[in-house]
Amino acid sequence: MSVPLLDLARIPPDRLAVEFPDGSLTYGALHERAAALAAELAGFERVAVWMSPRVDTAVRVAAVALAGAPLVPLNPGAAERELEHVLRDSDPGIVLVSPDEGAPSGVMERARSPRPGHRPRGDDEVGLIVYTSGTTGPPKGVEMRRSAMASNMDALASAWEWTADDVVCQALPLFHAYGLLVGLLGPLRFGNTLIHTGRFSPEALVEPLLSRATILLAVPTMYHRLLDAAEEDPRVAGALRAPRILGSGAGGMPQAEHERLQRVAGRRVLDRYGMTETLVSTATRPADEHRPGFSGRPLPGVELRLTHDDGSVITESDSETIGEIEVRGPNLFLGYLGNEEATRAAFRDGWFRTGDLAVRAPDGAIRIMGRRGTDLINSGGYRIGAGEVESALLDHSAVSEAAVLAEPDPDLGERIVAWVALREGFTATDQELMDHVGSLLARHKRPRRIVFVDALPRNTMGKVLKRELRADAQRVAD
Repeated sequence: MSVPLLDLARIPPDRLAVEFPDGSLTYGALHERAAALAAELAGFERVAVWMSPRVDTAVRVAAVALAGAPLVPLNPGAAERELEHVLRDSDPGIVLVSPDEGAPSGVMERARSPRPGHRPRGDDEVGLIVYTSGTTGPPKGVEMRRSAMASNMDALASAWEWTADDVVCQALPLFHAYGLLVGLLGPLRFGNTLIHTGRFSPEALVEPLLSRATILLAVPTMYHRLLDAAEEDPRVAGALRAPRILGSGAGGMPQAEHERLQRVAGRRVLDRYGMTETLVSTATRPADEHRPGFSGRPLPGVELRLTHDDGSVITESDSETIGEIEVRGPNLFLGYLGNEEATRAAFRDGWFRTGDLAVRAPDGAIRIMGRRGTDLINSGGYRIGAGEVESALLDHSAVSEAAVLAEPDPDLGERIVAWVALREGFTATDQELMDHVGSLLARHKRPRRIVFVDALPRNTMGKVLKRELRADAQRVAD
């Protein structure tokens, strides 16, 4: 018997379920359409869905969940080569996409050539296959159990005091675990109304936030742009004050942005931390002490520890000692699709090695410091987290964006280099920014070089693509 991710029949049929730019559906209409499609999908081993922000996507995702088939979400913004890899690797029996959604020919060909291949599925079998961003090689298919998806959504709902009466507003990409699980399946599981504005813009969010929404789901880049707009438009500031929860994810929000949100709207964001392989691991609760930069405590049932480079467990909870986050619990993925070697390498004694670096507060809350191999800098014998330096740079009034990496140094081993984008109309010198960091942090944490850029490269979730900055730096060096 499968874990019921969705039970649409129990929700009042006249309640509004989803609202997208192209239309809306009540729960009665959603259930009717999804159940009919689910009956057609019962014979398919895996089902891929083209994840456009539209009503049909909500129907398809609900249908796949009702059918009990593993869902493979496809990124509408992905390059053809990436889509080919995902389709070849996951080999779905069918692709759900409409001709007017702009999918490339390879995707459409699979949509026209369904291949049934049904087998019985148990409670702990795969319900979702989401592909990683591919920063260290070809994207890997993360196999997530239905039981993990259900329990993780319920754990976050408990932490955030999320109820059936909430109205969720978002503009997140639906192919990503955050937008899909927290932003789409979560509201449908809890019987909420979901308002998706399609493409993100501060203007599109104002009306639903002021009139109906009780939960806003966004990422730090979106909050940055909302705050820019709020400083010019009182309606945007009012919209940020309206929901009872401002949820964030896909990277911690810098301290300077937390402070700006407090100043502009008198609000705070509830940060959370997770990965594709772990879903949501930690979350800030509404009643928690406000500590900008921290991503909260582990969710119920989730265990989290920090480890040294040699694998030994860090016992200190001093908000200073940096270690790699390792996680275990019901939220973990089953494995990487068709890649047992990578799956084995990702675990140590039953704990998933995230590759993320953090410090831990006495109450168990964590602060993300960056990625191992990218964001841990060993300079002059000191271990420095890039995230701490980035937050200090963003505290400067002229700085709009900042990213920090290490580069080789004959004396220090590694030295800190920062890429900085300035706010429109502001100026700052490299020495001024170095001194600013030195005034906030220990002197050994100051950048030794500043590179000014118009904007930082980012992916669809707003995360900075540091590999592109590193590649640019290497081309300059060569």
